[in-house]
Amino acid sequence: MTILWIGIIVLLIIIIVFQFISAKRRTADLKYSYTMINHILEQKSSERVLRITYDPTLQSLLTAINSLLDWNHELSAQFTRTELAMRRMLANVSHDLKTPLTVVLGTIETILHDSSLDEEERLRLLTLVHQKVIEIVKLINKFFDLAKLESGDQDFALTRVHMNSVCKESILSFYDLIHSKNLKAVIEIPEAPIYAYANEEALERILNNLMDNALRYGTDGKVIGITLRNDESYVYMDVWDQGKGINEKHHDLVFERMYTLEDSRNKSFQGSGLGLTITKRLVEQLGGEIHLHSKPYTKTVFTVQLPRATY
Repeated sequence: MTILWIGIIVLLIIIIVFQFISAKRRTADLKYSYTMINHILEQKSSERVLRITYDPTLQSLLTAINSLLDWNHELSAQFTRTELAMRRMLANVSHDLKTPLTVVLGTIETILHDSSLDEEERLRLLTLVHQKVIEIVKLINKFFDLAKLESGDQDFALTRVHMNSVCKESILSFYDLIHSKNLKAVIEIPEAPIYAYANEEALERILNNLMDNALRYGTDGKVIGITLRNDESYVYMDVWDQGKGINEKHHDLVFERMYTLEDSRNKSFQGSGLGLTITKRLVEQLGGEIHLHSKPYTKTVFTVQLPRATY
């Protein structure tokens, strides 16, 4: 009987010692984790809390902590990218607004103070002021459009849209401009009706932006085209040209706010850098995607993918 009690006591002592060691080890693990988390947050580093432990609860906790650190790191990186984009946007806005405003101010001063101006020259200057004011209004409207889209204040009702008609109307609205630039228009729209879940107003703006972009940057290729196609699940609209194209490293950047290619600051390539950003936001509002594929002087294609309406 005595031996039994001694055995029980020894067993209890072993259990107590084991629990003491486990508790001490857990305390050390928690202290290490706390220290590492503080270090990572203070240094804003991409390190993670790594600790060898056989405690399943602590393993789960460390996994959750590392997931949270991953999320925090991605959020910080996204904030940094957004901050840089906003700075670049403000710099470009200043440039894009300052130039026409300077022209407007200088022209108005000339009209007011130069008494030698004849009526014809005065009319020419007033026409120039009018054109520059229209540019400013268009740019400001684009900022409002983008702000509405990104804040979620602008909703588009999705309906069954006859895509053949929308695409034809878009290319026809640019026909005079295409003709004036001596470009060949290639229209590949099937006779069989194709329907998508979309919004006609949003589609018109999307196609107008893409056509305007193609005419702005793709005239070197002397060809501009629009293609409508579909598969079992989606409808695809391709707006393409055979111009100078877009370098692969710029493919994702062209959809960012105020991003413009280097030569877009030349007069022949002037643009606000907002058109493709607005286009992408509109496509996303319609539940679709937009993709870019470009091979210089062969084919540059912006493809809009939308859910197909089968009934």
